[in-house]
Amino acid sequence: MPMELTQSRIQKIWLPNDNRPALPRRSCGPQLANSPTVIVMVGLPARGKTYISKKLTRYLNWIGVPTKVFNVGEYRREAVKHYSSYDFFRPDNEEAMKVRRQCAMAALRDVKLYLTEEAGQIAVFDATNTTRERRGMILNFAKENGFKVFFIESVCNDPNVVATNVMEVKLSSPDYRDCNSTDAMEDFMKRINCYQASYQPLDPDDYDRELSLIKVIDVGRRFLVNKVQDHIQSRIVYYLMNIHVQPRTIYLCRHGESEFNLKGRIGGDSGLSNRGKKFAVALNKFVEEQNLKDLKIWTSQLKRTIQTAEALQLPYEQWKALNEIDAGVCEEMTYEEIREQHPEEFALRDQDKYYYRYPSGESYQDLVQRLEPVIMELERQENVLVICHQAVMRCLLAYFLDKSADEMPYLKCPLHTVLKLTPVAYGCRVESISLNIEAVNTHRDRPEEAKKGPNPLMRRNSVTPLASPEPTKKPRINSLEEHVAVSPALPGCVPQEVPTQMPGQPLLGKACLRPVCHFLKVFSLLIFPR
Repeated sequence: MPMELTQSRIQKIWLPNDNRPALPRRSCGPQLANSPTVIVMVGLPARGKTYISKKLTRYLNWIGVPTKVFNVGEYRREAVKHYSSYDFFRPDNEEAMKVRRQCAMAALRDVKLYLTEEAGQIAVFDATNTTRERRGMILNFAKENGFKVFFIESVCNDPNVVATNVMEVKLSSPDYRDCNSTDAMEDFMKRINCYQASYQPLDPDDYDRELSLIKVIDVGRRFLVNKVQDHIQSRIVYYLMNIHVQPRTIYLCRHGESEFNLKGRIGGDSGLSNRGKKFAVALNKFVEEQNLKDLKIWTSQLKRTIQTAEALQLPYEQWKALNEIDAGVCEEMTYEEIREQHPEEFALRDQDKYYYRYPSGESYQDLVQRLEPVIMELERQENVLVICHQAVMRCLLAYFLDKSADEMPYLKCPLHTVLKLTPVAYGCRVESISLNIEAVNTHRDRPEEAKKGPNPLMRRNSVTPLASPEPTKKPRINSLEEHVAVSPALPGCVPQEVPTQMPGQPLLGKACLRPVCHFLKVFSLLIFPR
């Protein structure tokens, strides 16, 4: 007999009308049919592994695939509070090798916990993993637990990029707190050499031909892909092949104030108000002052964004994907009219704004899927100005700032304000620039009822993806300092207690090409001995 179905009130999708227990909650993404996956980073230090790990995790969480990074370096810093020198990483330091292996095992235990008990779908194991012995241990762990494995190896032989990575990221790590930059640089280069002596790159043509992997060569100049297993791995490959590390700026703003904004109506295709036209003129002046080379301008296909872009007197490209969220039967209505004519819909949207789908319209979840091609193209481009709409801007901003699906629908994106986004080492810096043209406030705060707890009407088998949350940490591995042969501290360094979390990262990206010639002359032979 055909099964009876009931339409969920929030998402407007059909569900079985029975009393079967719900399956364990996973994400709403496209990977539900697949086993959990462990992404294993491979490569020498200062090759961008953590940069790739964090950026990929941000993307996967944004599209609805719960993902978390497990950085073995953080486990090592918890186990050994005081870093002394590169001697800790020498392959003949047996005591230190035992500690490093125990830290890797502690991280793998947390990976298992995350994927089996915490609704995780992908775990990123961020470490050097430069030997076949270490990768074999991870493969055995995955096989025992029924996890898929996908390797990402970052290979970089450009001494400019390596030295810049060390300067901009590694020298600010807790290992080198209170060290002068010259001593820290020299020590880190010797640390690289410790790994280089035993480095066994992935070999997809012979030894590793059965593994699923991608080799990212020279920061995206070239790629080598082998045995992609499923849809989510293919999306990971596609994403990695679109990102770059060149310095650039992304500007996000809404259209100028519209006639419907003045009336409090949502959606529709109205033109600009008088104040909206003044904003378009002010935006033109702002863009001229930025003096950006080869600026790309994107708009939606709705009248108000096109009118705003016309004032710039520059070429622009219209994207249908950038159109405002479709409010379905509620288009062109005020919130008061929706409350009166569709009281149940009004209440349901307040219960779960991310998953709620307007009747015959869209949800924020739908909007994220629609905007994925926009994100891919933004990652490929350099300087871009996106003139869009409130819900669209929230989704884009949530991607760049690593905001959760729960936070996304309540991000503040006021009219007549430009958000300047500058990608940095492990995230994105944002500046809010008001152009001083008055406009109505279209922001609605989260209702008090929605703050009280999770929504009981959420679709079964789904979970609001979190953006790599970090709850209060409990010790993951006991301190092992007393078991490690302590080397003399680096000259110019004062050992201090190392925090378990990384401090704020520097503003420049992992591979921005700022001149570093004075360092290269000193250390190039340390990186690439002849």
